[in-house]
Amino acid sequence: MENLRGAVLMVVAMALFALEDMFVKRAAGHLPVGEVLMLFGAGGMAVFMALALGAGQPLWHRAVASRLMLVKAGFEIVGRLGYTLGIALTPLSNASAILQATPLVVVAGAALFFRERVDARRWGAIAVGFLGVLVILRPGLEGFVPAALWTVLGLLGFAGRDLATRAAPKVLTNFQLGVYGFAALIPAGAIILAVTGGATTPRPIALLPIAGAVAFGVAAYWALTAAMRTGEVSVVTPFRYTRLIFALILGVLVFGEEPDLATLLGAALVVASGVYTLLHSARR
Repeated sequence: MENLRGAVLMVVAMALFALEDMFVKRAAGHLPVGEVLMLFGAGGMAVFMALALGAGQPLWHRAVASRLMLVKAGFEIVGRLGYTLGIALTPLSNASAILQATPLVVVAGAALFFRERVDARRWGAIAVGFLGVLVILRPGLEGFVPAALWTVLGLLGFAGRDLATRAAPKVLTNFQLGVYGFAALIPAGAIILAVTGGATTPRPIALLPIAGAVAFGVAAYWALTAAMRTGEVSVVTPFRYTRLIFALILGVLVFGEEPDLATLLGAALVVASGVYTLLHSARR
């Protein structure tokens, strides 16, 4: 039942994250990417602070300053910085397809750091998943888009964040983790602004997608945190692949994207490897 609950939470989180990505991409059309990330982080942090205080939970606990939480914050910054630039500079469907390799990295990390057993078949599935990412990226070929490498950086950051979330001190609640998870987005946005240029004064029309991103992002972050702390990592994590389905639908309906054959083929390889990992875990 714990695995089932974790799987359902993961699917819900992926649907909400796809909607968050849609609003972030919209906001990036009105404001610099770094400013979008800073406003998004500040808004999400404020919501989680209100939720924590409303539940009678303190905003500060000494466990927040632990080495593991600092590592988690570092991965959060890397993940958000890379993926936000990825969805801003490349089609949403492409960025989401590349991000689907995250569960494979998480499963490999669970084997290395949590001593979860990963047999030869699942390592083979991980290799197929990375092959799918290479098909989408097309390195060295005419269709290669260098900006897509930002998404690769993002997936490595998110994988590290998920593994750190799994190992986060149990004394910290999901609301408290949310406060500091969104707080990490502010320096990530500041880094982007320092490289790309200064912020601008946002118009009301630009704040609407920010508000939408905060609403869906807070719900998604809570569901993801709960999922990663429920059941087995190697069983729950592969359900992240559902994000690709939601992202492809939104990319076509909202942004008029038309994923090419290489993107669809690579996405199919990545998802197939994840589904195999899931079914193999269930049989075991």
